[in-house]
Amino acid sequence: MSDIILYDYWRSSASYRVRIALGLKDVEYKAINVNLLAGGHRENSFLEINPQGLVPALTIDGHTLTQSLAIIDYLDTTRPQTPLLPETAHDKHRVQAISHAIAMEIHSVCNLRVAEMVVKLSSGDTENGNADVNRSEIRKAWMQHNISHGLHGVEALLNDGRSGLYCHGDEPGLIDCCLIPQVYNARRWECDLTGLPLITTISERCNQLKAFIAAHPENNQHS
Repeated sequence: MSDIILYDYWRSSASYRVRIALGLKDVEYKAINVNLLAGGHRENSFLEINPQGLVPALTIDGHTLTQSLAIIDYLDTTRPQTPLLPETAHDKHRVQAISHAIAMEIHSVCNLRVAEMVVKLSSGDTENGNADVNRSEIRKAWMQHNISHGLHGVEALLNDGRSGLYCHGDEPGLIDCCLIPQVYNARRWECDLTGLPLITTISERCNQLKAFIAAHPENNQHS
């Protein structure tokens, strides 16, 4: 049994991207499910691991790590096989900038806490008693608007002639770790992916690789 433990939730985009990175680096780990819908992230036992109450958290090398991009950077530094970041400063900037556009611009406004607060502030009771339907519609509209707008910006960034088979060159890396979970969310919320040919092609290619298949939410529901 691996002494590396990933505190995980199957549908968390941040957890998903770390699962991909661990798979690309062939790092074995044990996954412990933190059920966000059941409030597992607010339990004292988990808050002792990550006081922010967020997944993922990774215990590795005697440390407890939080924040997905920082975790992936640690993995890339300590386990340099199958590098996820390029070596040159210019290329590294591109990879980090596009990854941040996904993880910090799109994901940050579409995570569970933000979306639920938007719904709470926007819905209220309705005269016809369909408050639940309205909340559902508000949530979906919020997700569709922000994900679609963000992905079109990412498509433009990727379309600079420096993408290859994957987001940066011909090997999957950090951008792909961030992009694939966001595309999964886009499809989950029925976003229109028309006009995103590069993202769609790269996504389909990534989802044929072992590391991406193993990290897919549908393969991690009981972790």
